[in-house]
Amino acid sequence: MGALHDGHLSLVARARAACDVVVVSIFVNPTQFNNPQDLESYPRHVEADVALLKPAGVEVVFTPTIAEMYASDEVVADTDYGVLTHSLEGAFRPGHFNGVVAIVRKLFQAVEPDRAFFGEKDFQQLAILQELGRREFPELEVIGCPIIRESEGLAMSSRNALLSDQERQVALAISRTLFAAATRAAHDPPGAVRDWAWAQLTQTQGVDPEYVELVSRRTLEPTKQWSDQDPAILLTAAQVGVVRLIDNCQVPSAAERRAVGEDWHTLEAEIG
Repeated sequence: MGALHDGHLSLVARARAACDVVVVSIFVNPTQFNNPQDLESYPRHVEADVALLKPAGVEVVFTPTIAEMYASDEVVADTDYGVLTHSLEGAFRPGHFNGVVAIVRKLFQAVEPDRAFFGEKDFQQLAILQELGRREFPELEVIGCPIIRESEGLAMSSRNALLSDQERQVALAISRTLFAAATRAAHDPPGAVRDWAWAQLTQTQGVDPEYVELVSRRTLEPTKQWSDQDPAILLTAAQVGVVRLIDNCQVPSAAERRAVGEDWHTLEAEIG
């Protein structure tokens, strides 16, 4: 949705390495906003965005108007993918994913890509768009790309520009809590890990969490026991000042921790 940063440019780099032609769409989609003030304040810097994309090797920048993407009397249809659309963000932002699916479907139809690259910061959105691909665009590969973080650990987001310097420091508690909670999976059950993360965030002055949930990376169903066959991810949404931030941390399975070896123990020592 524009206001591009290094996280977006990492998607461009992945696409550039895998594809012959790279298209980037920039469109602040009104149908996925629940809060009119959030839509109004969302940062828009199209000229600066295009200036970043040209040297990154992007052939086409697609910047449609609202009138080009939506009929004046269009009603956005409901999308029901079960837990994927109704849990987490779906529960706290009713109708949000209806708008996301509607606009991405239109973008896929307009561009007809072979591959589409989305960041894992919006992990639930990624899961939903992968399901959209399976159902309606079987020739399309929807690819998730790792979260890109600021040097202090804050997940890069266009909304970060709306944080004051003090709020940015407060927001660091979100990623630090998720990382620390992930290390506890080595010795604590899932419920205890989730409850510990929730307690840490609710006790952090200036952070107002909406949810902290530990779920399957594959289905987004709540994780009740650790499984190497069904690894988990810890997701949260929290308000810092007037800015709503989301973040997540994949919880390494026992097999993944063994594969990482000494690096995992170093991480535990640093943040645990």
